Amino acid sequence: MKNFTWGHGIFLALASFIIFILSMIFLFPNGQKNSEMVTDKYYEEELLYQSVIDAKKRADLLEEKPAYSQSAEGIKLTFPEGIDNSNSVVSFVLNRSDDQNLDVKKTVKLDTNRAFVIPASVLKNGNYTLRLHWIKDKIDYRLDYDVIWK
Repeated sequence: MKNFTWGHGIFLALASFIIFILSMIFLFPNGQKNSEMVTDKYYEEELLYQSVIDAKKRADLLEEKPAYSQSAEGIKLTFPEGIDNSNSVVSFVLNRSDDQNLDVKKTVKLDTNRAFVIPASVLKNGNYTLRLHWIKDKIDYRLDYDVIWK
């Protein structure tokens, strides 16, 4: 039987390092999933972000905010009294961070209960960011919700 020498130690250290690097590449490819940018026009939207900050501040100061709920039919958003189709424009963006193809973006009309539903048929299990934007009497508001759809 041979004695363990420094050459064997170097070989074991190098082999261990190579195995570690290969395992990081092949066993943990999850780091590649979140590599998409949220929007293709990132830089243009970054310049306009102060208006988004102002809209969020205005929405935070509201006494009554839109109510958000989930059910089997989808995601329902109900607006407080005073917001309706005659004085408001409501739109939303539903961003899926891991797959841009699952994003949903629409301008909607509120029903008689001042609500709308994002149907379950357009949703896949996972995490979304719901960006709700509305303009009432030429003043814009914005709220963001983190949504876990199951």
